[in-house]
Amino acid sequence: MVAVCWDQDKERLKILLCQNLDFFTVVFSHVDNNWLQLNCTEAPTQPDINSLVAASCQYSEWQNVMEITIEMISMCIQNDDKGFVLEVCANATFLKKLLRNSATVWVGEYCTVSLNSPPTNPPVVFSVLDWCNYDKWSKVLVDPSMVELCWRHDQMGFNKNVCCNMPLFEKLTLEPQNEWLMSVCVDKETKDILPQVCQYSDWNKPIIVDMTDLALCAELDSLNFTQKVCANATVLQNLLANPDNTWLLAYCVNHTGPGGGGGQGGGLMGFKPVEQCQYHSWAVALPDASLLTLCWDYDQANFVSSICTNTGLLSLLTKEPYSLWVGTLCTNYTKGNSQGKTNSTSADSQPCLVRDIVRRLNWTCTADFSPACQPGSSQTQALQLLLRCGVKALQHRLEGLLTTHMASVVDQATSVTVVLLVALEESQMTSLRVTENIRFNVLKSVVLYLEKETNFDNKRVLLQCFGKVLTSLMQTGRHGNSDGFFLIKEYFRIPLASLRPVLSAVDITTVRQILQYFSRNQGTLQFTDDYLGTMVSVLFQTHLVRDGSLFPELVPLLALVNPADIQSLPPLQTNLIVRNTINSNIRSLSVEQRRAFGRWYSRALSSLNMTAGGPSFIRDTGNLIVYLPFHSFQHLSPAQLLVGMDVLLMNTLSHLQQQFVAESLIRTFRNLTVEQFRRLGNLTCLSDPKDLQVYRNTEAFSVIQDNIRACVSQGLRGPSDMISSLFLNGSELQSPGSLSAGRVSQLAPFLPWLGVDFLQKLSQSQLSPALTALASVPFTPAQASVIVDKVSLNNSLALPGQLQKLGSLVSGVKVETLWNLPSDILLSSLPDIALHTPGLNPSQANTITTKLWDSPEVTGWLDKVEPLLPSTPLLSVLTRASLLLTNRTLAGRRAWNTQQAKTLFKEAVKTMPNLSTETFLALGSIARGVSCTALRQLFRDKPTFSSMRSVLAFMKKQSVPLHSSLKKCIIEELYYFDFSELLGEFGAQIALALPVNTIKKFPADMMDTLRKMIVKDSHHFLLLPSKKQEILVDKMVQRLGMYTGEFTEDEFRSLGIMATYVVDEVFLQLVRRFFVESLEFLREFCYNSSKRDIVAQILQEPGTFGPIQNWTTETLNQVDRFLFFLPKEMLQQIPQALMTHGRIERLFLSQRRWESGAVGALCIQGRDQVEQTQLFERQQFVLQNFLGFLKVGQVTPPALMPTCEKLRATQPSAWSTDSLTGMSSAAFSCSLELFGQDPFFSAYQQKLLLQKTKEIYGAASSFSSSVITQLGRIASQLSVAELSVIRLSELSTISALGAVSTWNSRQLAVLSSSVLISTQVAPSQLDSSTLVAMGHILCGIKVSDMRSLNAVEFSKAVLWLGRLRLSCSEEQQQALTGLLIHSLAFGPVSSWGPEVFIEVGALAAGLPDMAMSSLVREQIEGFTPLAVSLIRADKFAVVFDPAQISMFSYEQAKAVTEAQRLCLSPVQLTAMSMVLTIWEDKPVDFRGSSSGLALCPSPLCHLLGLLMVLLVSAL
Repeated sequence: MVAVCWDQDKERLKILLCQNLDFFTVVFSHVDNNWLQLNCTEAPTQPDINSLVAASCQYSEWQNVMEITIEMISMCIQNDDKGFVLEVCANATFLKKLLRNSATVWVGEYCTVSLNSPPTNPPVVFSVLDWCNYDKWSKVLVDPSMVELCWRHDQMGFNKNVCCNMPLFEKLTLEPQNEWLMSVCVDKETKDILPQVCQYSDWNKPIIVDMTDLALCAELDSLNFTQKVCANATVLQNLLANPDNTWLLAYCVNHTGPGGGGGQGGGLMGFKPVEQCQYHSWAVALPDASLLTLCWDYDQANFVSSICTNTGLLSLLTKEPYSLWVGTLCTNYTKGNSQGKTNSTSADSQPCLVRDIVRRLNWTCTADFSPACQPGSSQTQALQLLLRCGVKALQHRLEGLLTTHMASVVDQATSVTVVLLVALEESQMTSLRVTENIRFNVLKSVVLYLEKETNFDNKRVLLQCFGKVLTSLMQTGRHGNSDGFFLIKEYFRIPLASLRPVLSAVDITTVRQILQYFSRNQGTLQFTDDYLGTMVSVLFQTHLVRDGSLFPELVPLLALVNPADIQSLPPLQTNLIVRNTINSNIRSLSVEQRRAFGRWYSRALSSLNMTAGGPSFIRDTGNLIVYLPFHSFQHLSPAQLLVGMDVLLMNTLSHLQQQFVAESLIRTFRNLTVEQFRRLGNLTCLSDPKDLQVYRNTEAFSVIQDNIRACVSQGLRGPSDMISSLFLNGSELQSPGSLSAGRVSQLAPFLPWLGVDFLQKLSQSQLSPALTALASVPFTPAQASVIVDKVSLNNSLALPGQLQKLGSLVSGVKVETLWNLPSDILLSSLPDIALHTPGLNPSQANTITTKLWDSPEVTGWLDKVEPLLPSTPLLSVLTRASLLLTNRTLAGRRAWNTQQAKTLFKEAVKTMPNLSTETFLALGSIARGVSCTALRQLFRDKPTFSSMRSVLAFMKKQSVPLHSSLKKCIIEELYYFDFSELLGEFGAQIALALPVNTIKKFPADMMDTLRKMIVKDSHHFLLLPSKKQEILVDKMVQRLGMYTGEFTEDEFRSLGIMATYVVDEVFLQLVRRFFVESLEFLREFCYNSSKRDIVAQILQEPGTFGPIQNWTTETLNQVDRFLFFLPKEMLQQIPQALMTHGRIERLFLSQRRWESGAVGALCIQGRDQVEQTQLFERQQFVLQNFLGFLKVGQVTPPALMPTCEKLRATQPSAWSTDSLTGMSSAAFSCSLELFGQDPFFSAYQQKLLLQKTKEIYGAASSFSSSVITQLGRIASQLSVAELSVIRLSELSTISALGAVSTWNSRQLAVLSSSVLISTQVAPSQLDSSTLVAMGHILCGIKVSDMRSLNAVEFSKAVLWLGRLRLSCSEEQQQALTGLLIHSLAFGPVSSWGPEVFIEVGALAAGLPDMAMSSLVREQIEGFTPLAVSLIRADKFAVVFDPAQISMFSYEQAKAVTEAQRLCLSPVQLTAMSMVLTIWEDKPVDFRGSSSGLALCPSPLCHLLGLLMVLLVSAL
């Protein structure tokens, strides 16, 4: 194929090869293509290549290698490759000299390849017969490039065999790349055939025009045809002399308007007079009776001229009994024809039997009798006209005059007549074309019926049972709809509920028509996902099982097929067409669909036939091989993997497959080339470090280092031994100051491993040139601070562009520096700052937003300040609300947080007294701040489904989560509408706020709709409290019928992220085959403690992996992080030899990778501290058990002392304390920040670590700001005396200590004093950034000093402080809330809306009793759950009465502590229970009353129930 394309289309192929590196690599990866001579360098002129070769490639004169340039070598290789190989590559002595130059080392590899596979000459002969074998194209898949090639070189044969072969033409045009055929074929006919066929000038004479030629001209040359045929009475009359051309009457009427006459004719039904009426051969062998009749009926002109004028042949025919009638007809025709020549009177004046009969019967008939009155016209045509006129004339009389009995008799007689006529026609005794006319009229009636009928139930039988019949009629009838697809369109209008049964009953011919129509019109067709999904499911489960050849036609629908339907495919694995079709389209499918095809294909494979497949097995199989389940994939041999590497790497390998490929190849082959390592890329990072060491001091080693460096830069971590042995074990790291700037750039991804102390030893001259490399590395804030301080010594960050250059290092910019930067510098840098992780800390973010929002110009900067809108204090927005709404459209496009949106909405409605749905939606993101009162009024004023749908669609698109009060309000209003019609519009976020007692009443179809919403957008489900998650899934599983029997793969996948939240009894029934085949898929889910135990149990079952002591390396690779689910006694049974240090690190890295993912992060967030601790203890046990720390009496050997790299790969607290304190000073210093951030160290362990820190850095008074920052949680072990002498002059240091929540009151008091002393400011002078940095230290400020804090600055800091669980006393809490009610802050509590309560967060717990007891519904809705939990228990019982408690959300009620609950009265407890009951589905605990209270969805029911209880208690 390459040879043909190069020979026929060289220039385009050359351009593609030069411009597409991937394509270049694929082509030249095959040694058979070495003959290609390619030069991708475009020169301004075209030199004489032969002259250049002759002048430059004189190998005999190549004595001095220094005079031989790279250009000369490249030119000779490209233009004289044979000579170069023979003269240079074969000369080992000269080649050795040439390779001493590092610039020409690549020549050696070229010579190695060329000598093993010398260049070959391409095949230059292109044979049309060999390549363009059209007769086979209908049975095999034809590559689009071959179609185009044959069109270019065999247009005549192509036109005949493809353009004129409709089945083949339609098959080829189903491929999108062959759509050009439709225009080319038509254009070819139009340009070349039409002038020869459509000779209109000759048609003025009474000649016979072939019917197919006539139809061709009418279809492709309609304009000329209408002018020269329909408008020319003479031509039209001549053509109508042939009875088969009566269709021209209807055609001309349609194309020229009324007045052209009517008429209906039949078709030939496959009879072709030109081919079958060979009159000249009849003298030798007379025709049979049927052929004779057909030729007379359909070819009269030629019949008369060839038979009636041939006396000899006519004599032979009249001697046979069956053809006596020919003589009579010929006599009549010749007589009538002679009269016609002598008499030129009008047609009406000539005698015409059929017209005379109609006139005598006094029938009114608009039919054109001229064809039947023409000389030589057939009697059958006259009879047809007579019958039609009679039916039309008598129909209305019969309907009005006949009795019911007579009508049935006439009807029966008519039916019998039709049957007799059909029988006569089938017996070839007559040729009235009754069948054809029946077909035409049936089609016409069906078209009218389908167009007018609106009730699908009436259409259903027609489409479901008679599709095959109607399709056959449509294919043979000449007068079908103009587009030919009128029937097929109806299958795309079937209601979804009826689609499956109707489509299942359709025959395969109709299915092909449906697929053809969909393929050609899919760009304009509009269907729901459910509709297409059902259609594809039927095609796969029903029709593909019946006929496997249908598969290639399903290509346009492959992307829509459900994985479950893929696995239900029939056993077509050995069908080459099916396999090639899948391989060609698999990359356009989702990963889940690809894996489903892989599981289906694996059913035909076994380990034996995979091994027997030979080294080329992967290439022979194609892309499908990559998506086999791992239990099949792991049987591929290293040799097969090496040969098939190009196939593997072109597809998406799973992490497990990548690890298998990397380990198999690099462990087995010790001579992999540079190019092979380049192609392996990131897979190199998954190999064993020991296997990479064999390449040290080879050319491949630098490529290996590049690959590992790329992995680390992309966040892909490998074992610590890999990093340390390949990068960090050099002596150069012992003296950091000696490193060059280039070397620093190379080491940039690994510098975080070396710690703060190492970075401090680097100079500005080393770091500044490497800034580009450093800016993309995720340094910790402490490390970034060191680098920023050094690189900004000579380059002020106030200069344009300097802040952007820092990239991720921006986290190390001091708050003091940010405050002094000009606003324009900050503005221009914000988009870049928002891209980096970890980004800004709260104090930095507060500094930037405060500075920018203090400017009056901020209202014009909304697009630039948007990245930090979530970090912008409400007070800043509140003071500029009216100005921000000057341009409402612009303001409505910004991503405001909830409290900001509520503030702006309040301001907006002041000028919008009458809020309509349109004006509401026009507010954009501001509308998310709507109050429940306004929303309720909006729906009550215009309670329509359309307005509700519009609002729901708007809410579903919001990028910022909706507040719980808004979701609750929307749901309350939805009770006034039909849930079944609106549920699909909810979106997962609102749907998940529905009470469980509403959800559990859903019928199966509504429950399935809810399921689909959650699966599509699972983020909101993961944010639910665990109790809500479990109850919701339990109700769903019950309703959808998954509660009994096996928990199948289809059921598991259908539940998506919810699958692991089913009750334990259901999860235990999980199909084991699916479990084993999909372990890598299952590892991505969230598991609570009970599910972890079940997974551990399944892993040990004989049907999965069996006893743990028999597990292998491959088993552990599959089990991966599930290993941490095993109980300790089971973990001890794992063979010690398998649990190497590298494997343990990979387990920790795998767990950490999951925890940082979308699912893992939310899963961990929803787990309580007990569950997290249990999982950590398993991890700790794995590390300490298999590294030998748990052996009694054993002293930790030096080899087991952790390094900084090992701690980063695992977790510091998982190691024994002795091993940590026994680390070298350098290793401990490098790891200090890790120790300070680890949440699982006990206070005792922290104390030991602090002691080790003092041994290295001296007394606490000598700690630098950098050391204090790194201490983190360990700092909580500093004594009061030590805290009083540490320096807290930098906000970064204050921020690090302020994040620690375990200080006691004495420590807090000392720390707050140290902050005031170090910053040398009075409490009243503390700005918002300092207050944010202080965090928990704020509770160390005296109450008197708290009251003197600046109320405005504190209100700007409350956005961050309100999120902390501060340990302030009640008096301190009240002092802080006193600042918030200042007139310059948020004003009196009575004026606070929910937006203020959301903003102040936990600080609302300090409101005075009177203020809190006076809160109304809207204010309570803004109360955060954290604030609820921080209210003193006895105060909680006093300030909230039962009515207020009943206004709580589920989250607020769930946050109530046990101490608070114990202080509540029975009535308050009942109110609390009613709130929780909405979701927890438990009976309400009423005193002295039945627990069987009926649950009702409306909040009004809850309120009335509560009032009843209050009334009873009062009596």
